[in-house]
Amino acid sequence: MRIDVLTLFPEMFAPVTEQSILGRARENQILDVRLTNIRDYSLDKHKKTDDYPFGGGAGMVMSVEPVFRSLDAIQAKGKRMIYMSPRGRMLDHALIQELAQEPELVILCGHYEGVDQRILDYWNMEEVSVGDYILTGGELPAMILIDAVARLIPEVLGSSEANMEESIYCGLLEYPQYTKPRSYQGLGVPEVLVSGNHKKIHLWKFQKSLEITKERRPDLWNTFLKKVDQLTKEEKKILHQLLESEDL
Repeated sequence: MRIDVLTLFPEMFAPVTEQSILGRARENQILDVRLTNIRDYSLDKHKKTDDYPFGGGAGMVMSVEPVFRSLDAIQAKGKRMIYMSPRGRMLDHALIQELAQEPELVILCGHYEGVDQRILDYWNMEEVSVGDYILTGGELPAMILIDAVARLIPEVLGSSEANMEESIYCGLLEYPQYTKPRSYQGLGVPEVLVSGNHKKIHLWKFQKSLEITKERRPDLWNTFLKKVDQLTKEEKKILHQLLESEDL
C-alpha cells in the first residue's frame, strides 16, 4: 500500500514510520509512506502557507494554493483522500478495515484553524476524526490512522491471529497478560496460565475479557451481547454466570 502524507512537519513522522512494525513493513516494501512538505509548494518567498480567514475569526487558515499544488505534484486525482479533522467521521474498526483495502491513500494534515474549504470540496476529501478533542495539527491523528490501517495489511504482522485477539477487533477488551518471572516481589501469575491446559486457558482469557469489557466499555459490552449465538457452549456458560453475578 502507498500512503502519501501532505504535512507542514514531515520530520514528525520518522519516529513512527521508520521504526518497529511499520519500519519493517517499509523495508519489506509492503508499506510505502511518502511525505510531502506543503511548504515546498508555496509561491510565497517566505514559504508562507496560511492567511487570515475571510469574515474574521480567531487564528489562521491554511491557504488553498500550496495544498492544491502539493496534491497535483503527487498526482492525487482519483485516489482516496482523507483530511484529518475533529468534525469528521470517527476512525473505528469498520473504517480502518475499509481503508486497508485501498491500494493508495492520500492524507492531508491540517494546522492552525483548519484548511480552506475549497480544498476539501474540489478534491472530494473525506474528513476523519480520531476523537472528540482538538490537537495542534493533523500529524498525530494521521500517524494513528497509518498505524491502525497498516496492521490490517497482509504480511505486516507476523500472524493474522494477532489482529483478531486485539482489543476491539474481537468485540471485547483484551485480557491481562503475564510473562517471566513467574513470581516477582510476591506477585504471582494465575495458575491456569501455566497449567498447559489450552482449553482452560482460553476460557480464563475469555472470562477476563468479559469482566474488563463490562466494567470499562458498556458500549462494546452491549454490542457483544448481540453476538452470543457465535459463542461455544462453554463460553455461553461463562457469560451467563457473569450476567447473573451480583459482584460485577
